[in-house]
Amino acid sequence: MNATFRLVLIAACAFLTVSVHAQQAKQTAPDPVQWSQLTSQQQQVLRALKSRWSELPPQKQRRLMQGADRWSSMDPAERAKAQERFKDWRKLPEERRARIRERYREFRALSPERQQQLRENYQRFQKLSPERRERLRERWQNATPEQRERIKERLRNPRPKPT
Repeated sequence: MNATFRLVLIAACAFLTVSVHAQQAKQTAPDPVQWSQLTSQQQQVLRALKSRWSELPPQKQRRLMQGADRWSSMDPAERAKAQERFKDWRKLPEERRARIRERYREFRALSPERQQQLRENYQRFQKLSPERRERLRERWQNATPEQRERIKERLRNPRPKPT
C-alpha cells in the first residue's frame, strides 16, 4: 500500500475516533476535571500534562482521559503501532495535516449512509492487487476534472452486480 495513502487513512481513522468523542463532549458541556479525579493509570499516561491540566478546556480533558483509557487497554504491539503512526503523522508537513483534517471534516459532514459507502469502496480498493491499485491511482492522477467527476459518480452509484 502506498505509504502516503496509508498515513492519510490512519489519520482519518484517528480523527474519526477523536471527533466522535469530541461531539459527545460538546453535547453535555462537562465540568472541568481535577487532576486528582483521574485514575492512577490516566495520571501515568498523561503525566506530561499535569502542570497545565487545569488550564485545558473540559472537553479536551475528557478526550485526553478517554485517550489515556484507550492507551491503557492496548497491548504492547498496539501501543508500538500507535506510536509509529503518531510519529508518521508528526513528520507530515503542516499543510498536509491541515488538508487531511479538512478531508476528515468533509467526511464527517456526510450522511452515515455515504460514510458507509466510502468505507465499503475503500475496503474494495484494499482487496485489489497492489498493481491494480497503482494503475487506478495513476488513472486518477492523470484524469481531467470531468473524468474525475464521472469516476466519483460511478463510485457514488455503483452498478448492481449481476445475479
